[in-house]
Amino acid sequence: MIKAESISNINETKKQHRYKGKSRPWLYIGPHLILFAIFGLIPLFYGIYISFTQWDMVGDATFVGLQNYKEILFNQSSTFHNQFFNGLKNTFIFVIISVPFLIIVPLMIAMALNAKTKAVGLFQSIFYLPGLFSISAVALIWSLVFNKRIGPINNLFGSTVNWTTEQPYAWLVILVVSIWWGVGGNMVIYRAALSGISKDLYEAADIDGATSIKKIFYVTLPSIKFQLLYTFVMTTIASFNIYGQPVMLTNGGPTQSTTVLMMYIRNLAFGSGQSVAGMASAMAVLLGIVMVVISAVQFVILNKDNSKA
Repeated sequence: MIKAESISNINETKKQHRYKGKSRPWLYIGPHLILFAIFGLIPLFYGIYISFTQWDMVGDATFVGLQNYKEILFNQSSTFHNQFFNGLKNTFIFVIISVPFLIIVPLMIAMALNAKTKAVGLFQSIFYLPGLFSISAVALIWSLVFNKRIGPINNLFGSTVNWTTEQPYAWLVILVVSIWWGVGGNMVIYRAALSGISKDLYEAADIDGATSIKKIFYVTLPSIKFQLLYTFVMTTIASFNIYGQPVMLTNGGPTQSTTVLMMYIRNLAFGSGQSVAGMASAMAVLLGIVMVVISAVQFVILNKDNSKA
């Protein structure tokens, strides 16, 4: 009888341990999943629903089906059509120009710091520091730097250029600020990746007589291809969401040449006039689809060699 009770207690204890072992991971990730559902999934699905309605954020939303999407994509006489494609064009300009710099410049800095250089930690902190500031503070500082009258750029070179209201200078200012603000995060990722490359690979390359350039293309880059893939995709997504730089630096000018799609979306939903939240949500959904498609293409192309292997 005693043995039966002991065996029963042991089995019960094992069940409790198994239950605790299965439930413990959910205790760790549960709070994150709840916050993600509240601030991520619910707004996402609600925004998609609103894109099929006409809503001014005051009265009731009226379901209109695909009418918003048809007007944005096909009604060339519509203001929303012109805003969407002008904003998408300006967004693509920023993405195409900024992403290569935001990949190459941090990689070059990381490779330079990875060499035997004194005060590596100090230089890494200096390059990473701008990313800790908000974009509003960064834009305010640089707007003073490029100020036509009191800015050090014009005073140093004796220039009279109005950097933020003339093209192509307005785009140049936005790109300089974005690159200066954004190189730190990718640089840290590349630094960690480069430190994990085995020195034996470089020694073997030296024995084969490889030059420094060949080492980069045949040893360094293949060894950090996963980090390159990650930063390339994430940097592209972040660049499509550009908003603060053109708002703070150029206010979308001159003549809406730097007004990106996120600015139109924000103005339609939360501007000074009557809200057009349904149309703004439809634009946001279309932008999201563009981002997903481009990210998927990037992943497939850059990960093609790995899938074959």
